[in-house]
Amino acid sequence: MYGGNRGPIDDGSASCARGRGCYFTGGAFKPSTSPYGFRGMGEEGLKLLTKARDEFGMAIVTEVLTPADVALVSEYADILQIGTRNMQNYMLLDEVGRGSKPIMLKRGMSATLEEWLLAAEYILAQGNPHVMLCERGIRTFEKATRNTMDISAIPLVKKLSHLPIIADPSQGTGRRDIVGAMSLAAIASGVDGLLIEVHPNPEEALKDGAQSLRIEQFQDLMPQAVMVAQACNRQFIRPARYSSTAV
Repeated sequence: MYGGNRGPIDDGSASCARGRGCYFTGGAFKPSTSPYGFRGMGEEGLKLLTKARDEFGMAIVTEVLTPADVALVSEYADILQIGTRNMQNYMLLDEVGRGSKPIMLKRGMSATLEEWLLAAEYILAQGNPHVMLCERGIRTFEKATRNTMDISAIPLVKKLSHLPIIADPSQGTGRRDIVGAMSLAAIASGVDGLLIEVHPNPEEALKDGAQSLRIEQFQDLMPQAVMVAQACNRQFIRPARYSSTAV
């Protein structure tokens, strides 16, 4: 989490753009287990994200927490994220379903596949067809990782649903040292995209530094990801430079 300094935002977004990144994710409204943790910068954070989009040509993905915030966040964001804690916030799902912005729906930390897919149906039922799922790990008895990354969910979702699925190995493991391996495993399992946290100085991050790759680690990972995709007869597709006027 970058905080209020544009320097790390610019460094991170520039490096991701060079490394085949298509979208830039930042939490302007950030839920936190502790009420004393960093909880985002609100609208000021949204403005910083849009400046990065305009400069580096990557679409913005950011979380919306309440139905009342949907209109505001939609003014700035290109994709709205529904986080793990809100996967079953049905009033919020209904509200984003009434709009037209694409939605990234993260799996609840203890949700079954059925519950996750039914949560997506709430959005679809309101008329918004632009939904993608995000596997971000589930809570188990294992303590070695922050969450247990459910790689098996990827091919299962492919069989059960028409919706694209993204993998978040950063939240899925909470460990920088295995984010790369889980990214490659997700690609081999058929995932449609990766959500990877990157920070120029993870030790100085206001939140989630332990699971954020350093810039050079991200740049080293991307050629490996391309090779794994090619071995599975798949390819990375990066759209043309994005601008807010293109939506």
